[in-house]
Parts: sequence; C-alpha cells; structure tokens
Amino acid sequence: MSPERKKKSRKKSTVPQNPIRTPRIAKITVNIGVGEAGEKLKKAETVLQGVTGQKPVQTLSKSTIKDWGIRELMPLGCKVTLRNKAAEKFLSDAFKIRENRLAAYSIDDQGNFSFGVPDHTLFEGQKYDPNVGIFGMDICVTMTRAGYRIKDRRINQRKIPSRHFITGEETAKFLADKFKVEVVE
Repeated sequence: MSPERKKKSRKKSTVPQNPIRTPRIAKITVNIGVGEAGEKLKKAETVLQGVTGQKPVQTLSKSTIKDWGIRELMPLGCKVTLRNKAAEKFLSDAFKIRENRLAAYSIDDQGNFSFGVPDHTLFEGQKYDPNVGIFGMDICVTMTRAGYRIKDRRINQRKIPSRHFITGEETAKFLADKFKVEVVE
C-alpha cells in the first residue's frame, strides 16, 4: 500500500456516532422547598405552575423532627417533573438566566446535574407580585442513553454494562453542543 493510501484510510469518517451512545435528557425535576404547609406553600405552587405550565405536586416529609416542628407526611414543598420538548424548552430558558454557564461541580459521576435559580421573576414572562413574593427553585436534570429502560422494566430485567454509563465529560460535551453552555471549573 502506498503512503498516500494509508493516510486516506486513517481519516476520520464523517458518519455520525452511534445514536444509541448519544446522551439525552430523561427528565427535569423543578423543586421549591418552603419548609411549611399553608399559605406559603400555596403561593409556591402558583409560582411553579406559572413558570413550568404544569400542575405541581406537594412533597411530603419522610420523618418526624421535633426540634424543627416537622411531622411525618407533612407537606414541605412542591415539585414538577418535565419531559421531552417541554423539558428542553424550560432548560434553555433556565440556562439563559444563568448566562449559559454551569459550574463543573454541579455535574455528578453519573452525568446528572443540578443548579438553582434564586428568583422566579428572572424567567421570561414572570413579574413580581407583592402578594406572592419571591421564590427560588432547584432544577435537577437526569441524563440517560437509549437502552437504559432494561434496568427498570418488569420482564427480562438486566443490568446496564459500565461502558454504557454516562460520564460527566459526556454531559459537559452534550450541554456545549445542544445548549451552548460553558462548563466552568
């Protein structure tokens, strides 16, 4: 084989990578914790519904802590789970608030990441209402690949091989490509 042919054969192909290996957003969980039931929780629910466009569910305490005045199954906050196109649109809006930057420590070893938004009025279309106040929220994003369903299905359940796990670097590359987000060290 001539040296020119060897160089041509070493060129990277322009064929996209395996679609099974591409990371994707499984779900986004948006959470507001208020620490008490009552009027404040109702206001947080209206804020969350206004920001996400979906009806929130209440989060309940798992145990009793007498020093904090918390009983088991007492409502302490509210959350919404977003999937598919609604999740991508919400995430792009949330990244605009964060100026398309994410701290590297926000990404865990499994490729999931989370960050906070300090003020709900920073979202487009939201205005300050003195009757409601200002609420911050936590945004947790769960990443998967195609094929992760085999670990959760009822029939013929299997383990996922370690080579199919998502790493933090893959998530950072996914965010840079899809949302133009810069991961800051």
